[in-house]
Amino acid sequence: MTDWPVYAHIDGPIVMIGFGSIGRGTLPLIERHFTFDKARFTVIDPVDDDRALLDERGIRFLQQPITKANYRDVLTPLLTEGGGRGFVVNLSVDTSSVALMELARELGALYIDTVVEPWLGFYFDKSAGPAARSNYALRESMLAAKRAKPGGPTAISCCGANPGMVSWFVKQALIDVAKDIGLAFEEPTSREGWASLMQEAGVKGIHIAERDTQRARDPKAMGVFVNTWSVEGFVSEGLQPAELGWGTHETWMPENGHTHEAGCGAAIYLLQAGANTRVRTWCPTPGPQYGFLVTHNESISIADYFTVREGGTAVYRPTCHYAYHPANDAVLSLHEMFGAEGKMQDDWKILTEDEIVDGKDELGVLLYGHAKNAYWYGSQLDIVETRELAPYQNATGMQVSSAVLAGMVWALENPEAGIVEADEMDFRRCLEVQKPYLGPMKGYYTDWTPLDNRPGLFPEDIDTSDPWQFRNVLVR
Repeated sequence: MTDWPVYAHIDGPIVMIGFGSIGRGTLPLIERHFTFDKARFTVIDPVDDDRALLDERGIRFLQQPITKANYRDVLTPLLTEGGGRGFVVNLSVDTSSVALMELARELGALYIDTVVEPWLGFYFDKSAGPAARSNYALRESMLAAKRAKPGGPTAISCCGANPGMVSWFVKQALIDVAKDIGLAFEEPTSREGWASLMQEAGVKGIHIAERDTQRARDPKAMGVFVNTWSVEGFVSEGLQPAELGWGTHETWMPENGHTHEAGCGAAIYLLQAGANTRVRTWCPTPGPQYGFLVTHNESISIADYFTVREGGTAVYRPTCHYAYHPANDAVLSLHEMFGAEGKMQDDWKILTEDEIVDGKDELGVLLYGHAKNAYWYGSQLDIVETRELAPYQNATGMQVSSAVLAGMVWALENPEAGIVEADEMDFRRCLEVQKPYLGPMKGYYTDWTPLDNRPGLFPEDIDTSDPWQFRNVLVR
């Protein structure tokens, strides 16, 4: 594709916070699809490893961390410079997403991020209990801000590949399943309508089922954490408690499973690290596979969005969780880290598009438990196509950066929507913008269930009456 569409003009300042792998990949998409005043585009990051990309474009760079003490003083003059409506593109770590979105809205600016991120220290605060360190708690802080000031300038929470894009996949997959099992329905136009359709379709749960097969030219060295996206982000979320949206069909809970005392009530957490928790799942290329139950915002937001309530009581909710098999080097890195009692390696690196020799990131949603058993729908983007589409990113990064692009377009087209999650956005419009960057987009039915492919050499505590109980999914 050579004639790329220009979606909008951004008439105010652009402030990109964070210029790691996702920031580098998002930059050329912003340049390609929007017009803006380059003199009022500022990138902020604590390190200047990739400053040359900005200098050659004439984009202003501030090398400093954004902290609880300085964020207002640093960002306010940048976002009020020269008039127009500013846009905060927050792709950073160790900055409070809620604080930044509240400031942006206070200044009349639009805002987008890919995760509800806390201030530095949150993830490793041993004085805080597991529930307080959960994504559930982080999401509740965002929902509190949403309730406190409804409407106003649009701030999109958690709009990357996942969370973000996968929420749009869920709606498309649900429509596919509902049609294929013969339901007569009109496409829903409300949250309640979507939840009722999922209930009527008989969906018991959803895996965010991903397999990353991107392979580096050079083998991973001992003592180095290698990943295809943010190492800091992966380690942080991987050491949080495993979390999942908890479906109403579940009859069993792990002994170390806990509910939350307040909030939406859509999720539980386990007293163990998510990146050290395995689940059984399925993706088109490998078929059955193990994935890690890493905590993610979408596990909670999707389960919450599709909850059907009667008189305040949840009568239907799907189970929902991440089931992630990262690149092989990342799996080895996790084994090494947990073998060292959870201490991250001193060195780390993110594989660039030039270091990867082949492979793809197969990221989709597996809707299961309905009349046709299970249906996977998603992106099968490989590194070869990624290199042809845009610079500075691998397949994993492009699935994220293109979702940021789609979210920015939606925000500019809906500038007074208030604080929103990806689940609440127009999934058709967002996928229309994003699809050119996602490679093959396909759906696959499978007869596989978590009761399949078990050697049967040892006794197992499973529920044969319902293959899709979490009891059968969790690897114990």
